[in-house]
Amino acid sequence: MILGGSGLVGHAVARRLLAAAPRRIVLVALFEEEVKATAEALEPYRGRAAIEVEWGNVFVSAALARLEHGALVANAEHRAVLLRDALGELTDDVLHRSFLYQLLMKYRPDAVVDSINTATAFAYQDVVKSAQELLALAGAGTLDRAAVERHVLLLTTPQLIRHVQILVEALRRAETKAYVKVGTSGTGGMGFNIPYTHSEERPSRTLLAKSAVAGAQSLLLFLLGRTPGLPATVEIKPTATIGWREIGFGPIRSKGKAIPLVDCPEPVPVSHAFRPDAQPWCDLGRPLEGVFIDVGENGLFARDEFETVTALGQMEFITPEEIAEYVLMELEGRPTGRDVVAALDAATAGPTYRAGVLRAHAIEQLRALERQTKSRSVAYEMLGPPRLTKLLWEAHLCALLRPSVRALARSNAQELATEAHALVTRDAALRSHILSVGIPILAPDGEAVYRGRQVVVADDGADPRAAAPRGWVDLRPEQFGMWVKRAREIVAQAERRPSRAAESGSGVDWTALAADDAIEPARFATWVFRYEDRGERIKR
Repeated sequence: MILGGSGLVGHAVARRLLAAAPRRIVLVALFEEEVKATAEALEPYRGRAAIEVEWGNVFVSAALARLEHGALVANAEHRAVLLRDALGELTDDVLHRSFLYQLLMKYRPDAVVDSINTATAFAYQDVVKSAQELLALAGAGTLDRAAVERHVLLLTTPQLIRHVQILVEALRRAETKAYVKVGTSGTGGMGFNIPYTHSEERPSRTLLAKSAVAGAQSLLLFLLGRTPGLPATVEIKPTATIGWREIGFGPIRSKGKAIPLVDCPEPVPVSHAFRPDAQPWCDLGRPLEGVFIDVGENGLFARDEFETVTALGQMEFITPEEIAEYVLMELEGRPTGRDVVAALDAATAGPTYRAGVLRAHAIEQLRALERQTKSRSVAYEMLGPPRLTKLLWEAHLCALLRPSVRALARSNAQELATEAHALVTRDAALRSHILSVGIPILAPDGEAVYRGRQVVVADDGADPRAAAPRGWVDLRPEQFGMWVKRAREIVAQAERRPSRAAESGSGVDWTALAADDAIEPARFATWVFRYEDRGERIKR
């Protein structure tokens, strides 16, 4: 599947991929006319491959995907859908509404090549100008909800995050094996000295917003590439003008529409020329025509424009065929040296041998000081995720009540909940510590709760207990049933593994829990993150 399949790069990628004889290529573009024209142009190269076409806006729900952007933001009902999908929780409803999700689930492609200029799509909506207008309305006392909604829909970060969240989940469910993004630097490879701008500022904030979004997307792809169960992830980031599609003579079109030829035979006073009702020009009834070179998303350039932009020391340029070659080589598993994700992997500073050695020393010092002070700290809830604090404290209660993993696995959940409640009731220091760091304690009956001054996770819904899985110590029998189940799985894993005496090589899981190990909260929480949440690091 090629997203942006009718664009300059998408077309070149499709043509190059067809030479590799795929079973099917799906071209996805914004406009029907363009994607069908691209499919027709590719017909001589397709061989036995099927070429499918889809069109619409992949950043919104399927129901809105074929509506023009202006119509979307002008309609209150459409805005409500856009806002809910961008700012709400990522639910299955949001996923299933998404046009991108529907496309990936319909075709389940082996590989996705994404040549949409996402950074341009999100950043070139001029959020700064919108904010200034919003502040002016607020100052005049005429601010209404519609104006606020239109501004919120221009915010780039929520849109980018939701787009990548949907993309990640859709790729996972479609079992796609490879995802290649053709990204951008936002400046054609130039720096803050770029002379091409949108305003008196140089560079303009609009252009810098494009670079910022492009960089943010690269880091999100960096995370995607470090997530188990997701496709191999590559980003090719051209840092030059991309050109060209066609050289010709004819009507000059901008955003798909011919530029009308106009004239203004007589000058008019400057004081009148730019009034809202001013119209000193006349329409000549035909489009502007000329010699042009088509450089894709940047539009049509005259010879002098192209010559300036691509001059040595300016943006210079790269052809879409060269980009397509990088894409194909990466899909074939041939490193090009142009993959930004791989470059970030190589350039970032990950875990070190020294830190690993010192970790053992630090942990032993902490244990020694706990023994010396006759205290047990467990968790202070400063790391950020309250669920970790909840898991650590619940595992600590299990450790106080059962001597080993095997003993926990043989426990009755109801009895364990009763014992845990009795422990919390009589041990004021234990209870006080948990409550003081903002973690409530839910009683076994689910009807009563202990709480302190601060509550890290509170639920504003009809049932406050909905917050318990995210950050409460839960003493209900069903919760302890989960810990018993976990202990049983740990024991089963231990019984499936060869003994360390029988197999002492480096392939043995030296960090694994044994059935008769004492219950240690940190090791139990790590096990939950690794096996239940699939939250294990795969790159270092």
